[in-house]
Amino acid sequence: MAEERLQKIIAAHGIASRRAAERLILAGRVTVNGVTVTELGTRADPAAAEIAVDGRPLPPQATPRRRVILLNKPPGCVSTMKDPDGRPTVRDLLRDIPERLYPVGRLDFFSEGLLLCTNNGDLANGLMHPRYKMEKTYRVTVTGHIAPETLTRLRHGVMLEDGMSKPLKVRLVEVGERQSVVDIVLGEGRNRQVRRMLATLGLGIRRLVRIAYGPLTLEGVAPGRWRELQAGEIRTLNRSASLPRQ
Repeated sequence: MAEERLQKIIAAHGIASRRAAERLILAGRVTVNGVTVTELGTRADPAAAEIAVDGRPLPPQATPRRRVILLNKPPGCVSTMKDPDGRPTVRDLLRDIPERLYPVGRLDFFSEGLLLCTNNGDLANGLMHPRYKMEKTYRVTVTGHIAPETLTRLRHGVMLEDGMSKPLKVRLVEVGERQSVVDIVLGEGRNRQVRRMLATLGLGIRRLVRIAYGPLTLEGVAPGRWRELQAGEIRTLNRSASLPRQ
């Protein structure tokens, strides 16, 4: 088995979060094959090494519990667990969660707002499947005044290079000479879809926030923060997408 960082192994066995595991290592409370380890970069083979905390061997690794996290992604963060260019990722925002979570779909680097992360593969695949058409609401601030005819074109659909893109709903929130705000509801999740639609109509985007995902909203979750969905919310999410019970 491949070697892993010691704090990751400890977290996977349910002893502590990764950050707390790092403190255990720095305090000299962790041994690997009988040798005390105090370096955070230490790696070990979890299947072969004898790892102990305070002299007690690690318990058997528990089956990870299924979790669904609602994250308010800030701009300047990529919706992946790793980034080859070294940019901040959603993994950095979820570092205190021991389970390995994956984003349900993506928000691009400059976009922000509601992003679900989970280790429940069935739920993630169902939510992203085109046939379920889970509604996603985006609040977009654009440069300048939006003319009524532009809104009409947007409601009727915009032809993109990968086919027609027609919003489920379009609602004008605010209109002004310097900027306007519009809510756009989509039932599909094509790459950078909102940005491409508005660019085709000649509109420049100042800010793009996903404010809702089906029945879920950002209420009470500040940018860069997250909360865990409760069982009732997950059931409501399943019903909204007509998914089997998770």
